[in-house]
Amino acid sequence: MSALKEKLETDLSVAMKARDEVRTRTLRMALTAVKNEEVAGKQSRELSDDDVVKVLTREAKKRREAATAFADAGRDAQAQAERDENAVLDEYLPAQLSDEELTSIVAAAIAESGAEGPRAMGQVMKIVNPKIAGRAEGGRVAGEVKRQLAG
Repeated sequence: MSALKEKLETDLSVAMKARDEVRTRTLRMALTAVKNEEVAGKQSRELSDDDVVKVLTREAKKRREAATAFADAGRDAQAQAERDENAVLDEYLPAQLSDEELTSIVAAAIAESGAEGPRAMGQVMKIVNPKIAGRAEGGRVAGEVKRQLAG
């Protein structure tokens, strides 16, 4: 079992004993998503820590989007619940890159690939994505790549 999945299960037990409803609900949801990913496809498999991080990143993104949707609809209680769950998930994700770090990684990738113009975005993304690995949201990375290639 991956160390991260084991930590999630251990933390779930602690949260249940402490009667922490938000953490319990969030960790149950996260573990369910991980287990669903393990049995998805033709053959079940054991997820690595990197795979678990990808699942947690996807779940955190869902929480952010749901919080925005609830807030826009004037349902503040549900929006806050989604933000609370997102805060719990963030504890298990790698630290996000700052704007300066992202800018320098993208600039280095552009220099490495020799890319010019917006059509070269795919080339640059192929180089950047493995370097950021879950430390920045895809839309944020794509926006930075577009900005640098256009400028």
